[in-house]
Amino acid sequence: MNIFLMVLGYSRRKYICLTSDRTQETLFRCMMNAFEYFGATPHEILFDNMKTVVDHNKSTFTKAELNQTFKYFAVDAGFKVITCRAYRPQTKGKVEAVAKLMDRLVVYNDGIGCFDDFDVIVRNFLEDINNEKSQATNEIPNERFKKEKEYLLPKPDMYVLSAYLCPEKTYKVHKDSMIVHKGKRYPVPTKYIGRKVTANETDDGNFCIYYNEDCIACHPLSNKKFNYNRAHVAQILASDACKPMNYAEIDDFIANNLSGMDYFLGG
Repeated sequence: MNIFLMVLGYSRRKYICLTSDRTQETLFRCMMNAFEYFGATPHEILFDNMKTVVDHNKSTFTKAELNQTFKYFAVDAGFKVITCRAYRPQTKGKVEAVAKLMDRLVVYNDGIGCFDDFDVIVRNFLEDINNEKSQATNEIPNERFKKEKEYLLPKPDMYVLSAYLCPEKTYKVHKDSMIVHKGKRYPVPTKYIGRKVTANETDDGNFCIYYNEDCIACHPLSNKKFNYNRAHVAQILASDACKPMNYAEIDDFIANNLSGMDYFLGG
């Protein structure tokens, strides 16, 4: 699990949330949630030189080159991007000082049963730290924020920013008639082996796969490493390992071995 943290410079008001990964899409979602929480947008935001913000291949020691997608996101959101200078830790002072507060969450380690439990703890913690005096200002962030908000930009158009979430991604179909998404394998019909398809996650928890804009498969998002589709497995076996068998025999073979394949392959 990871913690996303955004701190306003004047009031020291914070926004924190729990995340399960560090992808650029997750960063965008967290920032959008922060803008919603503050009800405003800072004129400038200081970032560490993380790969979801900075293109390391094009950057030099003296100049950081922004990731192209992040650059467009910043323009649409209306803020200017400031990157930390290399080997100047004082430029990250506000965030790193607040990061010490995260140590207060360690006491919950043994009592957390799942992601949702910790998420509730983090949200309650957020309200606590914004209503207690900041060591930097000796004032309460929520009270100081009332003055700061007058100088912030309006909240960005969330409909425009939503275009940066769940973009379609391109995948190549492997010889096992599957594509790999976030380390999990999902099947498609065998005729698409070797071809490129697009796919995205939907709001209702499905993973939909397309070829030339036609939906060719749709699966529930899963935590299993291998997510077999019985019909697709039958197609693969009929064209390869089980050619001598008829479809009834193949179906029996699948019924007797599919769960074993999950166990064997670590699904």
